[in-house]
Amino acid sequence: MNQFPEGNALVYCEGAFATTHGKTAHGLVRRTKRYKVVSVIDSHHSGKDAGIVLDGKMCGIPIYASVESAFLESAMAGTPASHLVIGLAPDGGRLSPQARKDVKRAIRLGLHVDSGLHDFLSEDPGISELTKHHGAVIRDIRKPPPRDQLHFFSGKIEEVDCLKVALLGTDSAVGKRTTAWILVETLQSAGYKTQMIGTGQTAWLQGVKYSIVLDSLINDFVAGEIEHAVWNAWKEEGPDVIVIEGQGSLLNPAYPGGFEILAAGRPDVVVLQHAPARKEYDGFPGYPLHPLGKQIEAIEMISGKPVVAITLNHEGIVDSEIPAVCKSIAQQTGLPSCDVLLDGADSIVKALIPYRERKIL
Repeated sequence: MNQFPEGNALVYCEGAFATTHGKTAHGLVRRTKRYKVVSVIDSHHSGKDAGIVLDGKMCGIPIYASVESAFLESAMAGTPASHLVIGLAPDGGRLSPQARKDVKRAIRLGLHVDSGLHDFLSEDPGISELTKHHGAVIRDIRKPPPRDQLHFFSGKIEEVDCLKVALLGTDSAVGKRTTAWILVETLQSAGYKTQMIGTGQTAWLQGVKYSIVLDSLINDFVAGEIEHAVWNAWKEEGPDVIVIEGQGSLLNPAYPGGFEILAAGRPDVVVLQHAPARKEYDGFPGYPLHPLGKQIEAIEMISGKPVVAITLNHEGIVDSEIPAVCKSIAQQTGLPSCDVLLDGADSIVKALIPYRERKIL
């Protein structure tokens, strides 16, 4: 296990901060153990505080217009940058030509580059050649692990006797990971030993100890890697609760990652993240989002386990209307509903406690 933080990071999010394509940057601004984030790069929000843009709360992470300006300012502030972390999360995981030029600029400045995209920068001849001359290291987080290190599903998940909570969503890029973090931290504050299972590249970049990158895996090993991560966290840490970060959504046409998490992680309960103002699946015009009731029905039918709470993504909702939306969802579903970014996760923890108590009887 590496000692954290590994260095000072500039988070590259040109043209995408505060959009669904900037969700990796958002995660790193909100929390990461792996780096000290010193700035964000996005010329559209240059001069602003990243926390203000993202959550309306000052976080002390400035946004700059270019790699060079962010690099120079970090040195002048006494926190010289060591890494450029790609904070973009475009559909398909592809990097634009302009972004490639910026990566090259970062390497010429001597920065290491960490990327969670499907475009492997280490395999780009122009980029990899530069690293040899400037002492930079590229880590492509989504590169498939060697097959001899992968695990096949074995059934050992049945040994895990703590409460397993899957934090699923009704869509991709809907805030599942952020809500999972808040839930983990709230459970820990309430005195429950809690571990998070990271299932995407952003969770790895945030330094989650028990992490896999689901969409980097060969299909035959997806279930086994989910099972092994959950089992490993239980065996090594002895937690009261394990929270499994969801991927995509069960009914998403392009990212149906919820199937594997339900099948292999075998959660006891599900917390479901939902964006009520969203009408179509993210990035797929013409594909209407399935109604919330239908999504709950599908999850419960496939898993045989209950959805116990609905957490809200408030995109597209006026702040003053959020309480009424939560109340409406609670009345519609009969489940507690809250916006954890605004209200915290205490009500979700309260909904989980009875299931935790049943596990220890």
